[in-house]
Amino acid sequence: MSKRAFQRLAPFIREYIFAQGWTELREIQVQAIQAILDTDDHLLLASGTASGKTEAAFLPILTLLEQTPSTSLGVLYIGPTKALINDQWQRLQYLLAAANFPVWSWHGDVAQNRKEQLLRAPRGVLQITPESLESLLINRNNYLEALFHDLRFVIIDEVHVFMGSERGQQILCQLARLRRYSQSEPRRVGLSATLGDYALAKSWLAAGSSRSVLVPPKPKGGQRLRLSLEHFVRSINSTLVPAEDPFYHYLFEQTRGRKCLIFTNRRAETEDIIAALRQIAAASGYPDIYHVHHGSVAPALREAAEAAMRDPYRPAVTAATVTLELGIDLGQLEGVVQLDAPHSVMSFLQRLGRSGRRGGPQEMRLVTTESDTDRGGGLPLPWQLLQSIAILELYLQKQWIEPVEPPRYPFSLLYQQTLSTLLAAGELQPAALAQRVLTLPPFQHISTDDYRLLLRHLLAIDHLERIENGSLIVGLAGEKVARNWRFFAVFQDSDEYTVYDASREIGTISSAPAPGELLALAGSTWEVQAVDTSRKQVLVTPAPGRATIAWSGTSVAIHDRILQEMRRILVASNTEYRYLRPGASQRLQQARTWARAHRLDHHMVIPWGRQNTFCILPWRGSRGFRRLERVLRFLGSAQLGITSLTGYAPYYFIVQTEIGSANALEQGIADLIQELASPEQLLAPGEVPRMQKYDEFVPDVLLRKAYIYDQL
Repeated sequence: MSKRAFQRLAPFIREYIFAQGWTELREIQVQAIQAILDTDDHLLLASGTASGKTEAAFLPILTLLEQTPSTSLGVLYIGPTKALINDQWQRLQYLLAAANFPVWSWHGDVAQNRKEQLLRAPRGVLQITPESLESLLINRNNYLEALFHDLRFVIIDEVHVFMGSERGQQILCQLARLRRYSQSEPRRVGLSATLGDYALAKSWLAAGSSRSVLVPPKPKGGQRLRLSLEHFVRSINSTLVPAEDPFYHYLFEQTRGRKCLIFTNRRAETEDIIAALRQIAAASGYPDIYHVHHGSVAPALREAAEAAMRDPYRPAVTAATVTLELGIDLGQLEGVVQLDAPHSVMSFLQRLGRSGRRGGPQEMRLVTTESDTDRGGGLPLPWQLLQSIAILELYLQKQWIEPVEPPRYPFSLLYQQTLSTLLAAGELQPAALAQRVLTLPPFQHISTDDYRLLLRHLLAIDHLERIENGSLIVGLAGEKVARNWRFFAVFQDSDEYTVYDASREIGTISSAPAPGELLALAGSTWEVQAVDTSRKQVLVTPAPGRATIAWSGTSVAIHDRILQEMRRILVASNTEYRYLRPGASQRLQQARTWARAHRLDHHMVIPWGRQNTFCILPWRGSRGFRRLERVLRFLGSAQLGITSLTGYAPYYFIVQTEIGSANALEQGIADLIQELASPEQLLAPGEVPRMQKYDEFVPDVLLRKAYIYDQL
């Protein structure tokens, strides 16, 4: 099959394959060649990291374009980050060099003259982020037909990142809007390493189009896995230097002299870990091979970290957040370390997939921690350890990955697409605007009455204006929002301060520090010398020691299935897990002993501490936990006599109540949930949750509706 598929490729591609020394095509590449050359369907390619998905998509697509060249751009490639686009750009340059088939990147770091070259002679492949595509739709409206009239394919990389998110819905809007400028409907090719629900993925990829989606069977076989999980109980008041701290010492030994990524769930943790490892290395006489990679580190320093990881001859250790979770090729890593539990099975797979990219085994060392002191009367259970085991077991034993579901009422996106459509068109009659916007795929559940309510509100606050002929244009207040470059993104951003060491940019921080303050950034400690609040700049110099810094962030949703698996692991006293190291195994057994003593296999409410104080363990994910919290807060006071409620999301609640029995409280909660007449009861009178970027411009009644249906 590989040989037959190879013979169907364009001559210049066959020469490229010979030059690269490939001995055969991979199974997913053979499947993609057959699907793209023999059908007119969309295609969803789901295969492990480094399995050749990008080449699988491009080899047959370029073969078709070589046979029948496009008279405009032939391929639109949409990626989630500029870094991934830059990485793919380098790979495609070699593939297309001999074919005179240009590859263009379009984002904020691309020179203006390069963009002008594309506009003058549009052909080849355009690589772009959703935000830059939004800018193109608004600001280059006169060029869109020339750019896309003969567009044949749209490749969407890392589709699992987009599905269920507002960025993914923004892409669906953009593809529908581009369809106005193309002669025929472009075929879509989705690429992903981690998919849970294939039916949802197919539905998302096909949204707004008339084609069906092909999903080739998964390639046979798989990579070997090497997993270990260790656990540390740490003192929050520890005065130990890093070299004496067993936790830091363990991390140092696991990464010493190796090519490793350390993943954390928070930016501050990356800074702390690298600062500690640098201190240990300096004290031990080892070289500084340590880097930090997250969204607040300056691009030049992130690129230096990526280059160090690609260097095949030198060890390097980089601590990162989600910025290195995606498909950037970092070469042959020797291992991945995960600190505390990933938020999802999908995230675990993405991070595991950074290793084993050259045929070796995929390797991850998970390290979880807990404090040695109860915080706020907390429950003495190792939540991060339990969550890590649950994620591993859900994938290893059940091959389960979280399904993703888009929101029903994305009113923030509706606001953005309304203004974006008007800016591109200049003016539109209200009926024409509604027809263009409400037919976009993400808005299928939004009624004309709701949209009319939004338009009237936007007219009232001057974000829209009605002109003499009855058409709508963007109003003065709307112009201030929409003419800012931040408008192109649907996700929240913040006004951050840029940190400089002399003229070198180090990164950004959330708020202004005081002169003389120490802060941690890019893995080093800095002393603040001066702060320019008008220009939002901070001047620093290197300083000894360690410091901390905190960034604002949003909570990440955890699925019900993970919490339910955590409970099963906790009460399954005889089940052992081979990947547990001594500290983790011992702590799990201690937790199981405690769970048996409190009969957690039968009860979700247990006595806790003082009289009439109880712990509630719902074993539900973020949405279920949030829903129960509102039931207890709004209804529990009157019907259950709850006088105090503290939540430790999404694990447990501590409540004080007039009820004196755990069994009676548990039954009372069950009855309360059964009697819940309407979800509106879970919103306080006048409460208007604003959670998305443009919610401040949406009528209150619509925001309440969105919160009820999409969050509760």
